[in-house]
Amino acid sequence: MMTKDVLVSIRGMQFDTGQDGEKIESIQRGEYYLKNNTHYVMYEEIIEGLDMPVKNMIKFWPGEMHLSKKGAINVNMDFVEKQKNLTDYRTPYGSIVIGLEASRVDIQEEEKRMVLQVDYTLDVNYEYLADCKIHIDIRSLDGEQFLLKS
Repeated sequence: MMTKDVLVSIRGMQFDTGQDGEKIESIQRGEYYLKNNTHYVMYEEIIEGLDMPVKNMIKFWPGEMHLSKKGAINVNMDFVEKQKNLTDYRTPYGSIVIGLEASRVDIQEEEKRMVLQVDYTLDVNYEYLADCKIHIDIRSLDGEQFLLKS
């Protein structure tokens, strides 16, 4: 069974035509809850160049993932299979409108681990920017060793 204390690994690859893509990775401790068949993961993220941490909450169930960020960056991102969602992405440097259209939101559940895979297209200010993938690995912190792979 998943424990409250978890390790959250988030890997993203943004693909843009003609480029090799930008790899994004972060690992942090977090808290996991299950309430009314909805999974919740909360964690704080330190972003280079920003004074305060950003509080993140991931909420998910089959076919949907919702990510909210509060702090220096404020956004609510909804990834729903076969649906396009628009949101304001507010940073200390200004706001942009982003569009997210998920083609896949896949959840794999094990006893002490969950893996989310999200494939989506990203629009910025109503123009297509890139095809993206997010890989989120959530593991119970119960004394087991967690190894990083390159």
